[in-house]
Order: sequence, then C-alpha cells, then structure tokens
Amino acid sequence: MIPPFAGAAFAFFIFWALDIFVLSAQYLINQHQPFFLVLRYIILRVPQSIPMAFPFGALFGSLLAVGRLMGDNEINAMRTAGIHVVRIAAMPLAFGFCAFLVTYAMNEYIAPPSVDLSTRTFYQMIYHSDYLPFDTQFFRKDPDTGNTFYVTEASPDGKTFYGVQIFKPGPSGTWNETLQAKSASVVRGMLVLHNVIESRFNNDGYVSGQQKVATVTIGLPLQESASQFLNSVNNDPWAMSSKQLATQLRWRQQEGIGGTALNPWEFTLANKLAWPFACFIAVVVAVPLAIRFGRRGRMLGMLLAIMAFFLYYLLMSAASAFAMTGAIDPYVAAWIPNVVFGAAGAFLLWLEER
Repeated sequence: MIPPFAGAAFAFFIFWALDIFVLSAQYLINQHQPFFLVLRYIILRVPQSIPMAFPFGALFGSLLAVGRLMGDNEINAMRTAGIHVVRIAAMPLAFGFCAFLVTYAMNEYIAPPSVDLSTRTFYQMIYHSDYLPFDTQFFRKDPDTGNTFYVTEASPDGKTFYGVQIFKPGPSGTWNETLQAKSASVVRGMLVLHNVIESRFNNDGYVSGQQKVATVTIGLPLQESASQFLNSVNNDPWAMSSKQLATQLRWRQQEGIGGTALNPWEFTLANKLAWPFACFIAVVVAVPLAIRFGRRGRMLGMLLAIMAFFLYYLLMSAASAFAMTGAIDPYVAAWIPNVVFGAAGAFLLWLEER
C-alpha cells in the first residue's frame, strides 16, 4: 500500500502546487517578482493540502493494493481457506488509521506555520509591487498602528484607488482623526493620498478641525513594522492549530460575535479532525470496492479512486454551504461526508462478507 499511497499523495501535492502557481503567475510575470520569492510562496502553501492529499493517497493506495491481491487470486485463496473479509481488511484499515494519526499531526504542527509563512510571503510580493494589499469595500485594521483602511473602488489595473479612507484612533480608543482621499496610489511601499480632507475630532466626537491637503504619504500596514497585520491568530483559521482556533472562537464569543459570523471558524475547527479521519474512511470504502472490481485492472482502480474522491468533495462542498448559512450545525456538517461514506463502506464490507 505504501508506494501507491505515496505516489498519489505526491501527485496531489504537484497538482496543488501547479494550481497555486497559475494563481500567482501574474505576480511573477506581470509584476516581475523575484522567482525564488514566488517559489517560496508555492512551496510553503503545499502543506495546506495535507488533509486532502493523504485521504486521496489512502483511497488510491487501498484500491490498487487490494485490487492487485484480487488480480493475483490471493484474496480468493484466503477466503477459500476460511479467512473472513474483515480479517483480510484488518491490515488496510490499520494502515488507514495510522495515516489518520500522521495526517492529523502534520495538519496540527506543520501546516499552520507553513500556511502562515506562505501568506506573509504572498503579501510581501504585493508589498513590493504597486498594488494595494487588501480588497475594496472591506475594512482592514493594522494592529500595530491601530489604523483602519477602507477603499471604495480600484482601477482595472489595480494601481489607482478611489474613495480611500483611513481612520486613526486616539489614546481613548475612539477615532480622533480621519483621512479621506479622492484617489491614492502605492509608491515604493508607501500609500500616497491625493486631494485629502483631514478631519480631527474631540473627545465628544465633534469635528475640532478640518483642512484640505494636496497629498499625504502614509506607511502601508504591510510594511515590516506591521508584523501582526497578517498574523494567523487574527485572520486565517487554517494557519492555526485546533487549540489556537478554539481559543479564538471563545474570544470572539466573549466579544459578542456569534451566529453565522462564527460558522466558517467552527466548520474549519471541526474539519481539523474530520478531514484527517477521512484517511480511515477512504480505506473502509476502498477495500470492498477493490474486492469487487479488482480483477478488472489498475486503470479501473485509478478511475474509482478519482470518482470516489470527487463524490466526497461534492458532498463536503454541499455540507460546507449548509454550514455557512447556518442551516446545519457546522460541527455536524463537517462530519456528514465521513458518516455517509463510512456507512456505505461498512455496508459494502458486510455484503462481501455475506
């Protein structure tokens, strides 16, 4: 089982890396980013696919390994000798459980820091370009300075921005200064605001002063001093371990955030265990399929692996949609694909035993 498992997982990693490369090609080609900076981003992003690559490898490896035993009549010989199907499946199931433990550990201790470094590398590429490093119509806060940025619209080339607003907090935490610019652009890592209205507020929230300025230059929140701007603790749940993510969830609940706003975080937390456990579920499904169709060759085994993984992905996507809207509890939704495929695999094993 090990060679096909490793080969399938490696192929998945290559596919994932190529997909990331295509998405980042514009920064390498259009913006002339350093090749090794882009390569670093791609390599560090690959571990994010571990909880998907290893279940696919377990499914692929089980189908090919057990299929070969069927093709060589080894399983027929064992069953003729009175060995039960469950006993024959014991070793593949043990392999699947070990793959689950390894996947869970790697997803907890290797993938999060790697994803975090990859995200920082990606924004480092943007920081050294003339593109604004955050989306339009989306408030973004820099934890180091406390400034909040908002951009209404961007030009088609992404280099000129309109309706830019910057909110600066005072010592009390409330806004005591705002900058409103008609347009802005990024020049050498700095945000240059044009036709700016600078407003200052007193402690009661009233305007205490206002002036028009031709240009204002301000440091972006992605410069090196703003080290926490893209910190995984505040932004990306996949850049956290289960413990860190659970801590963030509790903090958000204490802050009064709840309902559908927490659904993506809860769904991700549940998937921290559900996706690695899919390694074991993959073997439960693969063994009876290989016993039933293994005589028809490796190509069918490969096709079955791809089809089963595709169906699992569709079911996972549907469960995710229901979880995000609050139609299904996120923790329940995360385990629906495993329960459905696990029940189907157990039923097929029972049929083979009979």
